Amino acid sequence: MAQNHNMVKDRNRTARIEARIAPDALAIVKRAAELQGRSVSDFVVAAAREAAARAIEETQIIRLAVEDQRAFADAILNPPPPSASLARAAEAFRTLIKSSQ
Repeated sequence: MAQNHNMVKDRNRTARIEARIAPDALAIVKRAAELQGRSVSDFVVAAAREAAARAIEETQIIRLAVEDQRAFADAILNPPPPSASLARAAEAFRTLIKSSQ
């Protein structure tokens, strides 16, 4: 039972961060927190978490896009050999073109 209690305690542990903020920015943050019925601390943590998630997501999207671009360019510069079905389709196309001329 004591081990289970310690796991819950570890999960609920928080860390402290410290930041400096200009008075006009603090006034805006306080007002926004009040409008949402949150403490300034809760508002700042939620906003930071949302911004962090967005930044991570955008980085992953850009990274995937770059990787996809490289794969596309590699496929154009070094195309794989045609598959059997593609070779049959090409032959059927050539036969169709010859018969229509």
